This record gives sequence, C-alpha cells and structure tokens, in this order.
Amino acid sequence: MAITIIGSGAIGGVLGAYLLRAGKEVAFCDIATDHVEKINKEGLTIEGPEETFTVHGKAYTPQQLVEKNEPLGVIFLCVKAHHTEAALKPFFSLMTSGTQVVSLQNGLCERQISKLVGAERTIGCFVNFSADYLEPGRILYGGVASLYLGELDGTISARILRLKAILQSWGPAKVTDNIWGYLWGKLSYAGLLYATALVDETMAAVVRKEELRDTLMELCSEILEVADKERVSPLGFDDWDPSLVYPRELRDKEKLNGQLNKLAERMASNKKTKSGIWRDLAVRKRQTEVDAQLVPILEIAESQGVETPLLSALVKAIKEIETEKRQMSWANLYELKKIYESLPEKAS
Repeated sequence: MAITIIGSGAIGGVLGAYLLRAGKEVAFCDIATDHVEKINKEGLTIEGPEETFTVHGKAYTPQQLVEKNEPLGVIFLCVKAHHTEAALKPFFSLMTSGTQVVSLQNGLCERQISKLVGAERTIGCFVNFSADYLEPGRILYGGVASLYLGELDGTISARILRLKAILQSWGPAKVTDNIWGYLWGKLSYAGLLYATALVDETMAAVVRKEELRDTLMELCSEILEVADKERVSPLGFDDWDPSLVYPRELRDKEKLNGQLNKLAERMASNKKTKSGIWRDLAVRKRQTEVDAQLVPILEIAESQGVETPLLSALVKAIKEIETEKRQMSWANLYELKKIYESLPEKAS
C-alpha cells in the first residue's frame, strides 16, 4: 500500500519516517522546497525522546508530484487545518475511486475533506502526539501518544484495520467507532492549549495555576456544550478527560484537580513543553489554526444557541497576538478570568 504524505513537516514527517524505516512505500510531499531538497539529498532526521534517526526517501513539491502523474492510493493529509483545500486541490486529477484521504489534522477537517473528495474517500483520524518542524530535514518528536482511525459513519471497516496494522510501525495506533467523539474531545483540549499560548510560558506552568483552573475549565465546557448540542459524546485521551469537565453540574473539583495535575506532569515531561500554537505565534510569527479550529465552533455554537463568552474572547486575543496588536502575557489569562467571574453561574 503506497502512502503519500501531503504536508511532510511535524506530524507527517514523523509518521512517514517511521513507516519508511519499517520498509513501507512512502512518498513525501511538501510546499517547502528547501525541506524537499534536504530530504532528497541528506534524508529526514527525527529527534525523539528515546532515539534520533535519519531515513532516506523520495520527496516532491506538489508540482513535481502532479507532473509525475501517478494515481494516489492512500494520502496522509498532515497540513494545517486552514490549508486543507489548497493542499488537496492539485491532486484531484490523481485520485481514483480507491483513493483514501486520512486527515491527520486538528479540528473538524473531515467535514471539509468529505465535501471536497467525497465521504467514501475520507477517513477520520485523531492524533495527539507532539512534534515540531525545526528546520529543513529536521523534526523534533515529543514521543508516542494517542492515535485513532475511524470511519465517519462509525463502522469498523477493513481499510481502517489495514491502516492500523501499517501504523504499528510508528506506535500503538487504534481504531474507533466514535471518531467524532475523539475529534470533539481534542477540540475541548485545544481550547486549553490555545489559552496556554496567551503567555510565553510552558503548557504545564499554565495548567498548574490553580487560581486559573475554574476559568480554563469553563472555557473547555463551552466547547463541550456545543458538542453536546451536536449530539456527540466527546472522548478522553492522554490524561485529558472531558467527562470530568462537562456536564458542569457533575463536576467533581477534587477529581478534576487530580487529573489536571497528572496532565501537567505529562506536559512537563514531554520533550515539547510549549504548544505548536505558541510556536506559530512566538517563533514562526505566522497565523495559527484558530480560524479553522476554534472559529467553526463559534459558528456552530451560534446556530445551536450556545453562549461562548470565554471562547470568543480567546479567539479575539489569539488573533490580536497574530497581528501584534497584543503581546503574550499572564494578563491575557487574567483578562479571561475577569470575564469568567462576571458570568452567571452555569447550571448545565
């Protein structure tokens, strides 16, 4: 089974490297010409918590891959959520009825992909390991974490079982009959990660601030309330348990604080101690995925009649940091806290 990695940076580069090292047929594709050239000349190096290794494979720019003019079998789509359509469009002519597009992205990209290429070609994927593109041909890998494959209709198909088997070369990939539950679970976690990027600090440092926890958990609850209205049951992963956060009236503060302490320990022990969102803002000085990841939640919330004052304020603050109208600061989080303290008590 030939696999084409579209977007061979952090996530795509790590998965492609592990599969290639295991003897799988992998082609890398990326818009960064210097990254493509480096892979072709010197290989792709993965720097992980347990090992550093280099693989040698074939890499292409999108134009080169189109000019190759060969049908695409399995596509691992690993680009930023807001680049989904632009990344897939050049390859429409290379897709056959058997082409499978696996979304290894943040947000609800499966909805967009299924509209672009058809639901029958779309496979959902929840991926939670951390990685950073450091420079051409070099990627920092945070280590193994959850990865679930799922059909959009909840069936356990032969094709996702085959992909699960292939991905064992990377780590413990699993299949699920509730991929939307994992995607919405991660969106609630994404709210927390975006909040940690409001300050130039580690993720663990923010989560350990007990005086901010009620605010942060209400932020996550807004997202989980939207999922509830969409009739999705969000699922937990890697020390993040949405059921301890929402419904609000069932929240056990002692249990939740214990879980958040565990989450902070996990964050602190990861080789990547700050989020990719922070890196986009502070290092790469580029747009985050907020428009493709959190803004759609605001749109769904409005259609469902759910109020999201904290999520709205978070999105506004992230956008202002993107445009340098606002600086990273603890004051941004305490601004959210002030909004939280002005809210009437949530009853459900």
